[in-house]
Parts: sequence; C-alpha cells; structure tokens
Amino acid sequence: MADLMKIAEEAFATGKELPAFNSGDTITVSYKIKEGNKERIQQYRGVVIRISGHGTKKRFTVRKISDGIGVERIFPMESPFIENVVVNKEGRVRRARLYYLRNLTGKAARIREKQTVAKAQ
Repeated sequence: MADLMKIAEEAFATGKELPAFNSGDTITVSYKIKEGNKERIQQYRGVVIRISGHGTKKRFTVRKISDGIGVERIFPMESPFIENVVVNKEGRVRRARLYYLRNLTGKAARIREKQTVAKAQ
C-alpha cells in the first residue's frame, strides 16, 4: 500500500525548485487559474504566516489584505499550478506561526524587515 502511494506521489511531483523563504517573508506567488478553456496567471502577494507539512506534502499559507478584509490562501509546495515564487521582503519575526496577525490591522500588522549587512570588498 505504501509503495503505491509513493509511486503516485512521484508521478505527480513537479520537480520545481522554489526559493527559500520563511514565516514573515513577503512573497508573490504566480498561480495558474483555469477559467473555462482559458488559462491565466494570477499574482498573489502577501505575508507567509505558516509553513507546515514535510516532504512532498509541504504547504505554506499566505495572508494578504484585500479591500480591508484579510484573505488567506494555502498553497502546496509541489502544486503544478504554481508558476514561480518571488521573495519580495524578508521579515524579522520570532515565531514560526504568525496567527496573531489576524487580530491586527493597519500599521500594527507590519513586520520588520530583516537587515542584511553587505561585506566591504
């Protein structure tokens, strides 16, 4: 039984390499959407509030504010509908699950940006 599940998982594996990102990072996910017989790519930009699962079942949740309403969407890492992922900002957070952002609005919901120091050459 386990062998059949492994075979099925390998058959549906996309093999795409996504960039490394963590909770608190602001990312843009380019996602394929089918409408009838047409297909288009939609950009979904928001903050990663959690990464869960392991292996091929790994998934991440992205939260954005749309017209003053919080919208969350879960994306599987191995989804064939993900075209690419771009990391816009790296956030500096102290937790792996950022559920507290659901209760915050406006400037209180901002996440500090991780500061990187460039080496002098």
